[in-house]
Amino acid sequence: MINKRLLIKNLLSHNDENSFYDKKQKLTLSSKEGKAKFIKHVCALSNSNPDNNSYILIGIRDEDNKIIGVDFFDDSKIQNLVNAYLIHPPKIQYENIPFPGLPRYKVIGLVTIYPNDNVSHLAKSAWKYPKGTIFYRRGSNSLPVNEQFELKNTNSNVVEAIEKNASNNIQLTLDGVFDFINRHKEEYNPQYKVFKEQFVLCWAGKKTTINAKEYYSRVDIELINENVRLFYSALDEVQIKINDHSFIIVEYILLGLEQKEVRYPLEKTIIHFKNNGKLEIIKEFLFEPPTFDTSIINHMYESSNNIVSNIENNIPLSVTEHEDVHRLPNNYLICYLNGFLDAKEQLEKAKDYIRNLEDKTTYIKYKDVIRVLRKVKYH
Repeated sequence: MINKRLLIKNLLSHNDENSFYDKKQKLTLSSKEGKAKFIKHVCALSNSNPDNNSYILIGIRDEDNKIIGVDFFDDSKIQNLVNAYLIHPPKIQYENIPFPGLPRYKVIGLVTIYPNDNVSHLAKSAWKYPKGTIFYRRGSNSLPVNEQFELKNTNSNVVEAIEKNASNNIQLTLDGVFDFINRHKEEYNPQYKVFKEQFVLCWAGKKTTINAKEYYSRVDIELINENVRLFYSALDEVQIKINDHSFIIVEYILLGLEQKEVRYPLEKTIIHFKNNGKLEIIKEFLFEPPTFDTSIINHMYESSNNIVSNIENNIPLSVTEHEDVHRLPNNYLICYLNGFLDAKEQLEKAKDYIRNLEDKTTYIKYKDVIRVLRKVKYH
């Protein structure tokens, strides 16, 4: 198995951006421009390195290669985005790689683009790039092809050497287990389990018992063999089940009016380990949005919009409004689920204000709500 943290270090240490490797400070898949640029780079790397894996690192500052990290990204539908925009799309995988020195909620995103025997090109227009465009790599740039393009293998030896140097071993695995346990407080009960005599999975979470049911918060799950973070929950609670073949997580979200909140199942994630040395991650969306009295939702929406308007116009908030800011993400989520589809855009207007609050809990909740909205919109 490849140790993905070691792979990233090798890519950063020995290679400038080239025909099999690119790095970005962040991904912005919420905008047309951001989607198009990501598709462009995937297409170019696939066409320029057809017989080997190609890589994109996310969370690296370009000018000095500093590892700054990005938020945990759990959108398993990123392959669908590539499939929607490309003819002959390569198979890709996005993984979250924890790194020493980064905050617990930050990771490096690793995009692996697998070998592809066919020339990829745009199936439809993407931002300013017209349908049918073929991209390839010249140095660190992804450029459109202006002539007949043939796939050429030019990187096999160097890619093979990089991946071989990143191979896992017993010491790296043991170091990974001890590192995981040491950086989680005792109250989160960090532990490990070996699946199929091959996969070493570490997990931690703070347990609470509610109505005779066990829930875990601040859950962190890593596949130590590859140094990949498989799951991370900042605020939401989850239930966990483990058997000989699978590690199963059911994620819940707290929703309600005022202090009357109820746990709603959001998504089930099954990490399934196979006998052939492979694993499969299966996700099942469970969420059934709650509905509330229309007059209450209308009042909530108007009050939330007034707060956002005051923030935009630099009007000082009253004591009550300042307290209501902490419920702004949840309130806008409820409004969205009850038909106010511009609630997401309204919430995003208050992003900078929320991010600069001294208590970071509201900003964490903001990011969690945006993640839920993205899932709800997709499904």
